[in-house]
Amino acid sequence: MPGTTPTATPTATPTATRTATPVTDTTTAAAAGATTPPWDALLTTALLGTDRRPSTTPQALLDDAAMATVRRRAALRPAGAAPLPAPAPADPRPPLPPPARRRLATLLTDRPGTGSGTARRGTAPDLLELLPQWLATANAHGYAPPPELLPALLDAARGRTDLRPGALTFAGPRALWLAGLNPDWKFALRATPGAGTALPGPEETARVQRLWEEGLFAERVALLASIRAHDSEAARALLAGTWSTERAEDRLMFLDSLRTGLSDADEPFLEKALTDRSRNVRSTAAELLSALPHSALAGRMADRALSWVALDRETGTVVVEAPHECDAAMERDGIVAKPPAGRGERSWWLGQLVEAAPLDRWPARLGGRTPWEIVALPVADDWRGELHAGWCRAAVRQRDVGWSRALLGAPTAPDAAGPGAVSLAERSKLLAALPAGDRAEWVAGFIAAHGLSEAFQLLGVCATPWAPPLGQAVVDALNIARDAGSYPWSFSGVMGLAERCLDPVEAERLEGFTAEVEEAENAAPGAGGYWAEAFQRLVGTLRLRRAMRDELAPAGPTP
Repeated sequence: MPGTTPTATPTATPTATRTATPVTDTTTAAAAGATTPPWDALLTTALLGTDRRPSTTPQALLDDAAMATVRRRAALRPAGAAPLPAPAPADPRPPLPPPARRRLATLLTDRPGTGSGTARRGTAPDLLELLPQWLATANAHGYAPPPELLPALLDAARGRTDLRPGALTFAGPRALWLAGLNPDWKFALRATPGAGTALPGPEETARVQRLWEEGLFAERVALLASIRAHDSEAARALLAGTWSTERAEDRLMFLDSLRTGLSDADEPFLEKALTDRSRNVRSTAAELLSALPHSALAGRMADRALSWVALDRETGTVVVEAPHECDAAMERDGIVAKPPAGRGERSWWLGQLVEAAPLDRWPARLGGRTPWEIVALPVADDWRGELHAGWCRAAVRQRDVGWSRALLGAPTAPDAAGPGAVSLAERSKLLAALPAGDRAEWVAGFIAAHGLSEAFQLLGVCATPWAPPLGQAVVDALNIARDAGSYPWSFSGVMGLAERCLDPVEAERLEGFTAEVEEAENAAPGAGGYWAEAFQRLVGTLRLRRAMRDELAPAGPTP
């Protein structure tokens, strides 16, 4: 109807000839010679409505739009063919064995969003959780990926950042090639500074200087790490040359890269960084210096800390007198003056001083005692928690095995928090300083004494696959919980860890736990069925992991 607004954007489909005017030879000629309104004018009329454009009708508008569309399409010129991408680089590594190739394809179909494994169900193993182990084993053998599975692998790594290191190592140079063609995979370029180009060696002075001055930040970080690995003095000189002109956030990242290979030779540079304009840079420099037990800062911190802590030789009690002020020299050395909300100033300052002091200074101060004996000493006036917490942080920072053992205490001690650690989180950090075998043995003893309810964080720092004593302790504790009718969902996190961390050889022994047991009278509803299902999934996952390992094993020599 005239005056009605069209309900859709003009289409590109030609309509019937206008019927508002009788068709004659004259009108046909006139129509052929008439000028169709510009496309922008047609679009404006369509948006405003023909009732506000009395010179046209809805039918005429659609006819004009169809004619304009045909004319626009007819006038398009074919674009020149885009240049073909450079061929993908060769990957000289050996190909996957066929069974492993099929297994990888199966693991990748269980990605989130593919519709076949978005959640764990029943007794089926969680395939996506096994992909990191599969990648680690494949990388250990040095295999190259099947080219046709690279897109799916990069999609999986795009959705899970924890997969990226293993996935990009396995994908090799072709991951960078694909990332240059698909913006969804650009994380591969960010994770590999220089986009796969070789970094100059320390002897290529001109190239090093050019890349350092003109490269992207990620390339400069990678260059600094590369030079430092070969020549730490040259890396420090490179950094010192532009230090004053770098942005604060860049100075912080560059300084953090010095953690790798930190040595006494870094002390002069770090001492200068203590006067940096950025508080974060100053704090990081102080932290790095305190990790050097022979540094001047570590000595200053030890002198301060030891002046506030002493031994009452008559009573055998540690006496603490916390600092009364935080002076400018303390702040320069990294002490943060303002405490967090709810924390007293004096205890806050003391904790930082104890954390930064070299642990090897305390025995002489406290009567020549060993770390075990020092930790066992009583501490007056409720300062024990603050003092021991500072020692815990110092042991973690300095990776001191002796002090870590002492602060952890015996795993069977009644106090699950330990004699020195004030939380299970701190215990986890202390455990990380121990050798892998000692770590597993300690956690096994802890589980035997305290059960699994407080062991989840501790299990997370143990090497995998779990050592036999630790695996035995976890399985025994799960079995005890099942027999006691415990609420089964409370142990789902530990059960998930067991699926990924138990040695696959345990599958046969666990077979006897897969049968559903009669529920105790006070058991949680449905507990028996859940436990049976959980153990069936555990056994199935362990067998799958063993199959994956066997499939990736290199073929032996042909007889």
